[in-house]
Amino acid sequence: MSSPGEDADDATVIEASLRDPERFAVIFDRHGPHICRYLERRLGRQVADDLVAETFLTALAKRWQYDLSRPDARPWLYGIATNLVSRHWRAEARELKLRDRVPGEEPEAGHAERVAEQVTAQAMGKLLATALAGLAVAERDVLLLIAWEGLAYDEVAAALDIPVGTVRSRLNRARRKVQRTLRTADDIATPEEANHHG
Repeated sequence: MSSPGEDADDATVIEASLRDPERFAVIFDRHGPHICRYLERRLGRQVADDLVAETFLTALAKRWQYDLSRPDARPWLYGIATNLVSRHWRAEARELKLRDRVPGEEPEAGHAERVAEQVTAQAMGKLLATALAGLAVAERDVLLLIAWEGLAYDEVAAALDIPVGTVRSRLNRARRKVQRTLRTADDIATPEEANHHG
């Protein structure tokens, strides 16, 4: 049997890699940038570089278990990457909490408008970080795979090995929690607004 061409689906390439492991490089070439971007957004560039390699090494080792009825391997790879992110969750949670505690730098005099915008942006960034940190890991995984990676519900279900209904309920819970946290943004007054009220 000849090797599949570059236009072959992922399942065909993975099946060929069972006999010829070097064929698996096609999977890395196709999906490496997506997995890298996802991991960078979750954990930062430094950790992502290591975890991209670990994701594909794990996938290569587990290719025997791949469901060949699935032509697109991306959900499977996101599942592996998400499991690796879970291992690093404690460090991620600590970083989000640290970001929330870091005070803003002292502004220079004479730049009041720029400082007000910066303070508001920092407050919103901290608020979003707090909202994400407040989610259960399972809820955060579903939310970020859909919001950042654009996966469909069935792809998230495949990636995380959960039913589609569970994806929907976790996403709904995550959205409600994030919206509730972000609603408190209305209570954040810029220095100018605070002066009018004070």
